[in-house]
Amino acid sequence: MITGKYPSLRLRRTRKYSWSRRIVKESNLSASDLIYPIFLIEGKSRKKPIKSMPGVYRYTIDHLDKIVRNVIKKKIPMIALFPTTPKNKKDKNGTEALNENNLVCKAIRFIKKKFNNNVGIMCDVALDPYTTHGHDGLVKNNYVINDQTIKILVKQSLLQAEMGCDVLAPSDMMDGRIGEIRNSLDKNKFHDVQILSYAVKYASNFYGPFRDAVGSNKLLKSDKKSYQMDFSNSNESLREVALDIKEGADMVMVKPGLPYLDIIQKVKENFKIPVLAYQVSGEYSLIKNGIKNKIINEDAIIESLMSFKRAGASAIVTYFALDIAKKLKD
Repeated sequence: MITGKYPSLRLRRTRKYSWSRRIVKESNLSASDLIYPIFLIEGKSRKKPIKSMPGVYRYTIDHLDKIVRNVIKKKIPMIALFPTTPKNKKDKNGTEALNENNLVCKAIRFIKKKFNNNVGIMCDVALDPYTTHGHDGLVKNNYVINDQTIKILVKQSLLQAEMGCDVLAPSDMMDGRIGEIRNSLDKNKFHDVQILSYAVKYASNFYGPFRDAVGSNKLLKSDKKSYQMDFSNSNESLREVALDIKEGADMVMVKPGLPYLDIIQKVKENFKIPVLAYQVSGEYSLIKNGIKNKIINEDAIIESLMSFKRAGASAIVTYFALDIAKKLKD
């Protein structure tokens, strides 16, 4: 509540000089707030551009040495791994997700051997990169079935934990999967493996470039509205978060980011739990193309990231992480 009035009260006084603006700054952004997503492809010495995401590439595992060294150098605390599974390794049940020699598993082992615990590894838990239908779970009669899918997700989570994944990130939106995954991890003595639940994941129109990147976009014959949230809803997000916390989530994700700043703020205020935001592929591409075409300038990147912090996000998954980290100071 503002007390006082003009002219004795002048809010512009503290805005006049740079040093003064820094003193009264309410939100801060550093490299420690960023998580860098990496897309993986099979082969050697390959770096394949993603057309719908300018400046973002799919990499073979041998590129990870240089990339992760750069991540650590820039003080980014964690990377997130996403595979582009070859068509011949996809099937309706996402069997490749349970292969200890799939792209993600091989990447985890490579990174852990090279860098030990100097960087965190976040792994997506969902079946969409591995299925021929592009959905996050098993499909029966054109419907993604919940409980049978969870059984596969538990196995996928346990496999990734065995490989050395630090943070499991179920993005599938099946009811009850957090509790089942946590129970399985604890039963198998993976007490320290963290769960970052995509508790609030909307059926959004901003995911297109990501689906191009992992090769699921053209496979989808229907939308994901039967399991992802309706973007008209707000209170439902609190119910989703409450359930996942009760089941054992250490952190929660809100996805997408910019269109849902109100949700980030609401979740943070209600639960006081670490809340992460995902600046998704569509958000990235809109900003990147806006800069490329000189519609906006590069400072829009910092502005967009700062909006997440202002809303209450503890960290941000963003494709801008490497480029922007060098401009930030811890």
